[in-house]
Amino acid sequence: MARMTVTALEGVPEVEPGDDLATLLVDAASELLDGDIVVVASKVVSKAEGRAVRGRRRDDVIAEETIDVVARRGDLQIVRTRHGLVLAAAGVDSSNVEPGVLLPLPLDPDASASALRARLQALCGVGIGVVISDTAGRPWRVGQTDIAIGAAGVTPVVDLAGTVDRQGNELHVTAPAVADEVAAAAQLVMSKAAGTPFAVVRGLSHLVIAPDGPGARSIVRRAEDDLFRSGS
Repeated sequence: MARMTVTALEGVPEVEPGDDLATLLVDAASELLDGDIVVVASKVVSKAEGRAVRGRRRDDVIAEETIDVVARRGDLQIVRTRHGLVLAAAGVDSSNVEPGVLLPLPLDPDASASALRARLQALCGVGIGVVISDTAGRPWRVGQTDIAIGAAGVTPVVDLAGTVDRQGNELHVTAPAVADEVAAAAQLVMSKAAGTPFAVVRGLSHLVIAPDGPGARSIVRRAEDDLFRSGS
């Protein structure tokens, strides 16, 4: 019987620039096992990397993170970021920070995930995967969910094309975005209000790979392949 557990790590102090996230995570975890996947909120990665900006206009910070504007309505902007992500306000956040502070996304979430993974494995001596998550809206759907914006040591997509279902039908385009699914599952226990920016997902060791892998950037759809952006 397949089984997965998702556990939020409590007791994490406020993250400051220069903090060692791996040490904070290990201190909060009772243990990390081979095959675990650690999910880390992008906000604490940005804080630790010194990405917070103070005393600047929100629109100016958003513009610096924007490659192009996908849609606009009033003050709302849906933009493509330097990472290729399509997000409201380029993912620039002002929650869980001091008044007047804005927090852009990490500069290179895949590189951040890779560095964190290497540090965690050095501290714990186990093979794990790391997913950096952020909250995003979705076309056609109300509400938001977390997605993987950075990943290391985790298979981002499982390509099932060429396999057959129980009725013998061949699958052609089925490719679960498992890194996004892991991020969304972790969001269910990671509370922004309670200050729990880390979660450990256990039971998905088949998704953990020895090299860092292609990262979350590999599942960003290219602008030229985005049918919905071009309309009917």
